[in-house]
Amino acid sequence: MSAPEVAEPPTASESEALDAYSRAVTAVAERLAPSVASLRVLRRTRAGQVPAGVGSAVALTPDGFLLTSAHVVGRSTTRGRATFADGREERFEVVGRDPLSDLALLRAEGERLSPAELGDAERLRVGQLVVAIGNPHGLGGSVTAGVVSGLGRSLPARSRRAARIIDNVIQTDAALNPGNSGGALADSRGRVVGINTAVAGFGLGLAVPINETTQRVIAGLMSDGHVRRAYLGIAGGPRPVPPQARAETGSESCIEVVEVVDGGPAARAGIRPEDLILSVNGTHTERVEDLQRLMVAELIGTPVSVRVLRAGRLVELELEPAELEL
Repeated sequence: MSAPEVAEPPTASESEALDAYSRAVTAVAERLAPSVASLRVLRRTRAGQVPAGVGSAVALTPDGFLLTSAHVVGRSTTRGRATFADGREERFEVVGRDPLSDLALLRAEGERLSPAELGDAERLRVGQLVVAIGNPHGLGGSVTAGVVSGLGRSLPARSRRAARIIDNVIQTDAALNPGNSGGALADSRGRVVGINTAVAGFGLGLAVPINETTQRVIAGLMSDGHVRRAYLGIAGGPRPVPPQARAETGSESCIEVVEVVDGGPAARAGIRPEDLILSVNGTHTERVEDLQRLMVAELIGTPVSVRVLRAGRLVELELEPAELEL
């Protein structure tokens, strides 16, 4: 019988690499742990305030603003308690929630919070080191590390009256523990690039990216308590432009209108089912996500041009988006 193989000790260079990895994760944890709170969410009932769940949140400003996931606070939650790594506990109220981006803004009563630095998820690369930090039980935080395993993912989000796709969701293999929803996904410099939102399967987590779009969501929640979005009143999906029309339209893909909401802006403008939407306000719309990105508050009540292909014929229409009511 041959002797069992004995693993050779790591070389000096391997040890240095391991130490560098450990130092990077440790530095991120030490930097962000004071900024991540454990949430105990309370729900109002006829019997009074009752526990409704737990989660995590990230401090945005020294004067009490916290960012978390909308599904953590739910629809009926108005307040709760936030516990920080140093043991400090503060009451919070929900300033605003946006189910269509799965983000919510809270305001804690205490001041002198340690705000996290926000990064830009658009700069992430597949394979890049990321660290997930939550504070599910108020016990100093939970830290897991991994890499960005996918970018550009889409995540369905729904409110009572509307559905939407969250764009450019970050997929990571950094394990997400129970209660980590609403916590931070950070890069190796400790900048928050995402808000952890869901477990997609064994070893896979998803995070809502911090980018220009979500920065606008945060600003809307902070100033108005809600996010204003334009609304057309159609349901549709992607479809290739018929080959004979590609040269004339300059597009290879478009959005086919499947349904038009009665009395909505699209119906009033004369858009019909089976119309192919090529562009809105001069911007090509190849996917539903392209149309969603255009539906910003500035377009509410503003006439915009819509170019459609109807039965092989180009039609120019004018449409006035309304405000989406959640």
